[in-house]
Amino acid sequence: MRFAEVNLFGVYVAWISPTMVGAWLVTIALRRIAGRFRLLSHVWHPALFVFAVYIIVLSSWILIVAHRGSP
Repeated sequence: MRFAEVNLFGVYVAWISPTMVGAWLVTIALRRIAGRFRLLSHVWHPALFVFAVYIIVLSSWILIVAHRGSP
């Protein structure tokens, strides 16, 4: 798949920018779910864990989109 710029309200931004925002929204939802069940209290460093989850969500999303676009 060819990653090109995205026209966002008349401004061309890199494709990764909206993807990063979307991954962050997914991570916020997962963090709230984990907070509701008090799962973050079992983690050594909660901020580092949330950052790792964000990287996992972002990279998974990019790999899925890239794989779907390949022939």
